[in-house]
Amino acid sequence: MGKGRIYEEKTEKLILPVLEKNQFELIDVEYVKEGSSWYLRAYIDKEGGITVDDCETVAREMNEILDREDYVEGAYVFEVSSPGLTRPLKKEKDYVRNMGKKVEVRTYRTRNHTKEFTGILKAYDADRVTIEDEDGEDIVFEKADIALIRQAFEF
Repeated sequence: MGKGRIYEEKTEKLILPVLEKNQFELIDVEYVKEGSSWYLRAYIDKEGGITVDDCETVAREMNEILDREDYVEGAYVFEVSSPGLTRPLKKEKDYVRNMGKKVEVRTYRTRNHTKEFTGILKAYDADRVTIEDEDGEDIVFEKADIALIRQAFEF
């Protein structure tokens, strides 16, 4: 396991009690390099949506914990953010939340002359995702073939 994944897992463990106390949900943690800087980001949510004040509350408490634990090597920026409406489905709870809803799927390889599919999320398991397209046909995707899956929104 790489350093980034270790940092993400350790951050998840440390942030969960902070989120539970505030009745927030952890959506994701990522450790990524953007430009010349490293970022450790926590994406949080709650019923009705996250506010800037919510993010500030969690960031303030987590900064103290991160300073005390000091497990990330080198300089980085810690951020707490809302995942946004177009967040990808990553964890089981994301799939559960979106069952019966319209999702968009992008694949790594072309399938039937396209890489983009839209349909109703009907089923999922550890290896596969099934959507029903607009013609009522089921399309089954191997999760390994999916580049992105998220709830579909029409703006």
